[in-house]
Amino acid sequence: MSEVAALPQHSAERLRLSEKTQITSWERLCLDLSERRQSLLVSRVSSAGKAEPYRTVPRQSRVASAHSLLVLMLLCCVACNQGVRRSGIPAEAQSVLDTSIEDIDAGRYEKLYHEAADEWRNDATLDESKATFQKLRERLGRVRTRNLQSAREEQTSTAPIAGHSVVVVYQTSFERGDGMETFTLLERGGHWYLARYYVTSSALE
Repeated sequence: MSEVAALPQHSAERLRLSEKTQITSWERLCLDLSERRQSLLVSRVSSAGKAEPYRTVPRQSRVASAHSLLVLMLLCCVACNQGVRRSGIPAEAQSVLDTSIEDIDAGRYEKLYHEAADEWRNDATLDESKATFQKLRERLGRVRTRNLQSAREEQTSTAPIAGHSVVVVYQTSFERGDGMETFTLLERGGHWYLARYYVTSSALE
């Protein structure tokens, strides 16, 4: 006769408890795997979220570059415009003024007279003009420095200078004193001419 050994009551309870413990551990393992899947999913979504700004950066950079280029072009236009008008003087008038100043400083009074406006020659002869310049040179000496004080364009229909003109004033230091030089240039037929020149200085009194 075979013998069957039955487990004691407390041993059976321990077995059932062990089985429950194994089931709980399995459930925890499944839960842990589920949490890892969710964590991986969130990580992928986060990575996708971070990738989007990198795709938009080049677009923003292109917009910023285009804006910078536009600003640069505007600055270049302003600089070019300032090149045409230096200190408020039209470019051709400035060229004539520079030439006139060089002629006065070099004593080329006859050249200056013949290239001046008709208004100049109508007011004085060549000899009178030369005598005036020579007197200024004797009393004041040569020019040391000139500092631009003002330059203004005028459009008038009255005397003494009618028409489109530019009046330029310099604070000038001569060898024997300081003074103010005033140049008046006049536009005639699209060209500029020196129409007037005079000097004020206490050294002339």
